[in-house]
Amino acid sequence: MRAERFDIAVSDDTLADLHTRLERTRWSPDFANDDWRYGTNLTYLRALTAYWRDGYDWRRHEVAMNGFDHYRTEIDDVPIHFIHRKGKGPNPVPLILSHGWPWTFWDMHKIIGPLADPASFGGDPADAFDVVVPSLPGYGFSTPLTKPGVNAVGTADLWQVLMNDVLGYGRFAAHGGDWGALITAQLGHKHADRLIGIHIANGAPLDFFKTGLPAIEEYDDSELASRARAAERMAEGHGYLAIQSTRPQTLAFGLADSPVGLCAWLLDKRREWSDCGGDVERSFSKDELLTSVMLYWITESVGTAARYYYEIRHNPWQPSHDRTPTVDVPTGIIRFKHDVCYSPRRVMERNYDIRRWTSVPTGGHFAPMETPEILVDDLRAFFRPLRP
Repeated sequence: MRAERFDIAVSDDTLADLHTRLERTRWSPDFANDDWRYGTNLTYLRALTAYWRDGYDWRRHEVAMNGFDHYRTEIDDVPIHFIHRKGKGPNPVPLILSHGWPWTFWDMHKIIGPLADPASFGGDPADAFDVVVPSLPGYGFSTPLTKPGVNAVGTADLWQVLMNDVLGYGRFAAHGGDWGALITAQLGHKHADRLIGIHIANGAPLDFFKTGLPAIEEYDDSELASRARAAERMAEGHGYLAIQSTRPQTLAFGLADSPVGLCAWLLDKRREWSDCGGDVERSFSKDELLTSVMLYWITESVGTAARYYYEIRHNPWQPSHDRTPTVDVPTGIIRFKHDVCYSPRRVMERNYDIRRWTSVPTGGHFAPMETPEILVDDLRAFFRPLRP
């Protein structure tokens, strides 16, 4: 199987059309919403849009993205885009990094260099990885997706083919957060013979979308506060989940037509799920926020990205074997205090062969962007004893 190089090159017409749409935005009235209780705040959204229209430079970010080697291939009728950065060290381990929603592949860009070339970032070259960063099917440049039924469980099968058959790696390592954690766990479950080990940010049992949060009795006293935060977020902040898992196409028409609508939809989760204390720019710069939105806008991928939720609801995870634990490859888990969901340690230990457990008193849901150095250090430490 072959992969072809490509460069990101958005047309001038696409950027001109975006500018026109931003200028002609019809704003929804907003009141009594300084604390964002009703969703994205108008005052902040107006200011961010003004910068998007008059100060943001997509071409600068396009050049930065093209500083990496990008490839495209097709696996089982699904278009796949990925970055491939070869490691600099005596024995680089192949490592695939999987993002989530509302992430893009670019959420991984801060950790690619340190993982591939540790010596250039003050590390040990013996910790080098060959780094592979795909866009999830239907996200970013892994488009246009026209095949129904593609979800996180099936994506693990695509990643196995990508790593083994397209790139020629025999065994490999995997890391992910959000959807990427589920994909990575499924790799460790179904394709254990191909995996050196898996590392996940936060994570949950593979049947989480069937079972939800475990019973409160499963949590020890030190975990109760985290469980309470998770339960509150699930009660108050999961409207997006209900829509995207039932009527994603209805939503897609509005978000594909309005860049400000798209920005509001994605921005709400960047603020709510990060360790920003209500000030989203404490975790992300304006340019980081808008580049993420741009990757959904220019690729027209918001609809197929939303369908990822529908497909897991209607095609839920099924076990591939009855071994215990469910994921029986060496597993590292890193927990950031302000992440979204929290499964208790005793439940995770029943489901994973846990070799390393790290609790971080800061950080949120977007670890590769918010706390890249912490994540890189933990990845290096976890995989160090597993290297061939």
